[in-house]
Amino acid sequence: MMEIQHPYVLFLGDAADHLAAKTADGVARWRPDWCVGQLRLPGCRADTGLPDVELKTAYRDGARTLLVGVANRGGIISEEWLATLLQALDGGYDIACGLHNRLNHIPRLAERAAALGRRLFDVRHPEVELAVGNGKPRTGKRLLTVGTDCSSGKMFTALSIEREMKNRGMAADFRATGQTGILIAGGGICVDAVVADFIAGAVEWLTPATDDAHWDLIEGQGSLFHASYAGVSLGLLHGAQADALVMCHEPTRTHMRGLPDAALPGLAECIALNERCGRLTNAACRVVGISVNTAAFDDTGAERVLRGIEAETGLPTVDAYRQGAARLVDALP
Repeated sequence: MMEIQHPYVLFLGDAADHLAAKTADGVARWRPDWCVGQLRLPGCRADTGLPDVELKTAYRDGARTLLVGVANRGGIISEEWLATLLQALDGGYDIACGLHNRLNHIPRLAERAAALGRRLFDVRHPEVELAVGNGKPRTGKRLLTVGTDCSSGKMFTALSIEREMKNRGMAADFRATGQTGILIAGGGICVDAVVADFIAGAVEWLTPATDDAHWDLIEGQGSLFHASYAGVSLGLLHGAQADALVMCHEPTRTHMRGLPDAALPGLAECIALNERCGRLTNAACRVVGISVNTAAFDDTGAERVLRGIEAETGLPTVDAYRQGAARLVDALP
């Protein structure tokens, strides 16, 4: 597993808007204690709320990794960023990046890093030897967030559950399976970049046998009902060998994200299929709660939506952003 050293400086580059810096925003939200500050180029229109810093000063304050927090169209490492990235290597920093372009494939960066003994982390591209999944029972407990659609709050929900469990003194760790999650966790494996035969094995590797009281909280990806990403979702279910699933849902969508001709599944249908698929490797696998993104509603509307879903499913239903994850933790087996 890649182990990215923190504290970080979050590099926002010349991000055109807040959404273009969503990776940095996620890290700043969930791991502010790992961040010394943000570094922005002229013209940047994004802001994580952290102080603006210079590389030299931030290094003196303990920063050790420059984290590229931009998620631009096409996943491109911009030519305009290279001077700053090279300066960071010269100043003692490693660099971590979750874009499709690889830091290690840019000769100027790779050569400078090698000469200085610095590390370049291409977060989307795992560099470990993986085996195929075997489905053998293993000790410890595991929770996987699943979804009715992609981009429905699976990472946020898993992190919220981790925070609640740790506040209670429970043994729990967030296990990242996507690039932003890896930068928040400081390690993990980006399963959508794993060859299909090895997805389940990658999750087994990420969440090995552990103490019976320990929970691994696995970041889900995609949806079994999304034609583009269902293969990754299924591999996660099999490799997780999950004792508990939390279903994540965005209630205002009229179709699967990016697929305007594909209707969303009903919650009951989605719960049933995820449980059925999860039970291939854990016969006790079940959905224990629903996490709903109610950002489109005011407080009254959100409460109405949550009550309706809870009545429909019979499962504790929360918006983890508005209400926290206490009821989801209470529901764990």
